[in-house]
Amino acid sequence: MSLFVQQNCSISNFNTSDSWVILSQIEQSIRRKIEAVGKPLKDWDIQIYRGVLTGYNEAFIISTEKREEILANCLDEDERKRTAEIIRPILRGRDIQRYNYEWADKWLISTFPARHYDIDNFPAIKDFLLSFDIRRLEQTGKEYIISGEKVKARKKTHNKWFETQDSISYWEDFNKPKIVYREIGTDMDACLLSEEFVVNNKLYILTGNHLEYLIAFFNSRVFNKILMKAANITGGKGADFMYNVPVPMPSQSILQAISATDFACNMKAQKHVDMLFVELLGLSEQERSWISSE
Repeated sequence: MSLFVQQNCSISNFNTSDSWVILSQIEQSIRRKIEAVGKPLKDWDIQIYRGVLTGYNEAFIISTEKREEILANCLDEDERKRTAEIIRPILRGRDIQRYNYEWADKWLISTFPARHYDIDNFPAIKDFLLSFDIRRLEQTGKEYIISGEKVKARKKTHNKWFETQDSISYWEDFNKPKIVYREIGTDMDACLLSEEFVVNNKLYILTGNHLEYLIAFFNSRVFNKILMKAANITGGKGADFMYNVPVPMPSQSILQAISATDFACNMKAQKHVDMLFVELLGLSEQERSWISSE
């Protein structure tokens, strides 16, 4: 046992108040090189927000078939147009892959409190939501007996019964180009979206500058084998973690190379980008070999 400890031990510094993670010597060396040429993501002129928490997905996340049914129940074309505008395509955590996504034909009734909607302007949506019983949807935290079953309303907030549970004051960012990534998982698995999707609370969106470069870094082996070690895989990739991630400052040549890369083509493109970051960080042969290993 003592020989195993001698061969596999790692010296770590826990003298700071920051969160810490145990890394091997080679991992510590690579992380120091990342920090030496990088700056925290919070200094990159970006914003990170969690996706939408409805508090009752059964009512607010619907199929394409149900969306068409709601639109067919609108009284006139004006109501149909208003209604269609707030039923938005939604992506869930399970729909996101590295550089890609698979939309499952799901839609969100996007009655965000920050939009201050009057539900009476959307009679077809109102009727649909009321079919679930208003006591289930109200945001009071109260308990009721409905058809002999104990039912608890959504948690207590100041929001109205037809609104989502979160205020979503950042709703406009869903209309912007954005990086979308999963909260849970051992890898980042992020993709870049220009479409006006909304996302659920198992995902985060990142908007701002340098999105092509950032998504290449987030999906790189350097990021996933080194920086992801400090994240809790069951939900530790929120804004608090990501804002403090050190991101290497890019050279003009790496920006041009990433911009010219078609990531959807094949994994050869990802290997090319991985090598760009290896060069950018000036990794040793031993470090290169470790990064490339499975």
